[in-house]
Amino acid sequence: MSNQDELLRIEGIRKTFPGVVALDSVGFDLRRGEVHVLLGENGAGKSTLIKMLSGAYRPDAGRVLVDGEEVRIHGAEDSERLGIATIHQEFNLVPDLTVAENIFLGRQPRRFGLIDRTRMEADAARLLERVGVNVSPRARVRELGVARLQMVEIAKALSLEARVLIMDEPTAVLTSGEVDRLFRIVRRLRDDGVGIVFITHHLDEIAALGDRVTVIRDGRSVGRVPASTPEDELVRLMVGRSIEQQYPRERPDTGEALLTVEGLTRNGVFHDVSFEVRAGEVVGIAGLVGAGRTEVVRAVFGADPYDGGSVTVAGSGGLRRGDVSAALEAGIGLVPEDRKGQGLLLDASVEENIGLVSLRSATRRGLVDLKGQRAAAGEIARRLGVRMAGPGQLVRTLSGGNQQKVVIGKWLLADTRVLILDEPTRGIDVGAKVEIYQLVNELTAAGAAVLMISSDLPEVLGMSDRVLVMAQGRIAGELSAAEATQDSVMALAVGTPATAHRNDTTNENGKEAPRGH
Repeated sequence: MSNQDELLRIEGIRKTFPGVVALDSVGFDLRRGEVHVLLGENGAGKSTLIKMLSGAYRPDAGRVLVDGEEVRIHGAEDSERLGIATIHQEFNLVPDLTVAENIFLGRQPRRFGLIDRTRMEADAARLLERVGVNVSPRARVRELGVARLQMVEIAKALSLEARVLIMDEPTAVLTSGEVDRLFRIVRRLRDDGVGIVFITHHLDEIAALGDRVTVIRDGRSVGRVPASTPEDELVRLMVGRSIEQQYPRERPDTGEALLTVEGLTRNGVFHDVSFEVRAGEVVGIAGLVGAGRTEVVRAVFGADPYDGGSVTVAGSGGLRRGDVSAALEAGIGLVPEDRKGQGLLLDASVEENIGLVSLRSATRRGLVDLKGQRAAAGEIARRLGVRMAGPGQLVRTLSGGNQQKVVIGKWLLADTRVLILDEPTRGIDVGAKVEIYQLVNELTAAGAAVLMISSDLPEVLGMSDRVLVMAQGRIAGELSAAEATQDSVMALAVGTPATAHRNDTTNENGKEAPRGH
């Protein structure tokens, strides 16, 4: 490799936070026209590293070189000036602005001193077409689903015409078709000479897209290997041990139906949805993007209204519509797909977040047992293996995987009987995934019921005792663990006549499949 081929080099980077060494002597380099995968567990330091390159953090030691020259990145303006664009793991969009306004925020084209909306929307439309997403530039961001929000983020980064593009978990919420489109875009950028830093927890993506891999463990660079390196070796480098079983589902005997949903209907969204989840059971819900899975479970939890049907929890009777308090009292918990926006108070501590749901039960005569809450929350955090300086650390400063553990932890402290998991392992590394799966096993072994939505089809198949498949807002069919395969699930999801239990005469040929490996 000639010096002219090197776009970016990081040498001896160190970064500390109170009580935590996030990065320690990390080294990394990026060549022109390559995809360099950055691999590591949640909390290993990947996000800290890219935040330094995007100007959010400054290193305590070490140096950054661009085109062979040492540079100092004090903010986003410096990063953009150097040709570095970053797509962060969590969305960085303004909900009340349009898609076009978000893409060109702070860089709007002007004419006669005024924003040239016609040009801005035309430029945004071309970028959206380039990433293969059918969204109007005039649409409000708050109206978009998670998958389309991610594509808007990608379009925003492409608008900067960067020479270095950093992508932090860009495929975590995308369907297989959307991932294929993204990969085509990334390969085209690579062929144009752009250097791409690609962070992913989907090991199958590494060989499909990457050229080299740098592995970070506990804040240190522990290996640099070709992208063709076998997955089991990558896992060993990443977690420091071998993982024998990716989906360690233990199936206890099931008991009574803890959750019963009958005829649940929300006009125009879902219709006549009926199912039950028994004690000791994991029921997975699979389907295409837009099938109505998230909308159904939010209605079950009382977060969204519905027009007909009923939700019953054993021992509590029927729940009132649109009443989260009633669901909580009955022992239902929800881990939402958007943990940052809906599952956490980012500026509160780990112990405060874990204790949120159980505050009422910890209150006696109007006073909260704060000491007991802190002790219990600290124990839950340690049980879940949350990487933190202490229970008082702000949740905002945790990695995505550790934030997810905190979201789950608050429901453990509340002794939840029915736990709804919506995309529970999105953006989480393979080691942390197995820890969450083992936690699911513990919950069901103790007699709880788990209802799980996931766009990661192997996850649904590996961890579910039964699989419900939704299509166009209806339950298209139910499969036992033995019957559930990628083919049988997809046949129901798209309405293949030979296999699907059809509820109407249309299908979702225009929708994308959930991810398979």
